[in-house]
Amino acid sequence: MNKSGLLISMVFVILSLFLCGTCAFAAEKIGFIDMREIMLKSDAGKKASEDFGKLYEKDKAMIQKREEELKKAKEELEKQRSILTETAMKEKEAAYQKKFRDYQLMVKDANEDLQSRDQELSKKLVPDILKVISLIGDKEKYTLIIDVGSVPVAYFAKENSLTQKVIEEFNKSYKPKN
Repeated sequence: MNKSGLLISMVFVILSLFLCGTCAFAAEKIGFIDMREIMLKSDAGKKASEDFGKLYEKDKAMIQKREEELKKAKEELEKQRSILTETAMKEKEAAYQKKFRDYQLMVKDANEDLQSRDQELSKKLVPDILKVISLIGDKEKYTLIIDVGSVPVAYFAKENSLTQKVIEEFNKSYKPKN
């Protein structure tokens, strides 16, 4: 076989491999979900969000109460500034600063507690949601299901979104663990 015949044969083989690879890729079935949307719109997620909202409001009320106390203490301090001795004023300012630091610590602790509870909720729900996604993937022969909420995806066909189907199946199957 001459060089040109060999070259043509190699090009034919490479094109054949490329076309076969393209055919195999076209047969792949890929679905998309948005885990955040599932967590927010599922019945269990709505319930958890409601409970979380109650905790948030309780913490918010406690923080607002402490803010009002600090505001009054600051106003009182400013009113007394002209009549107090320098030593007494320094003591009152130090007491105010301590209250302010306590307030800041309380806000920090409340935020950390809310974050912790949010993570705890995710740890409870995500494994069960993933089981539902896996069942749907197996049943409907998906090769890959991508969470568009956690992986940047430039484009996906909305008809390939499984989010609503996962929400419906999760609502049917989820049993809260106490």
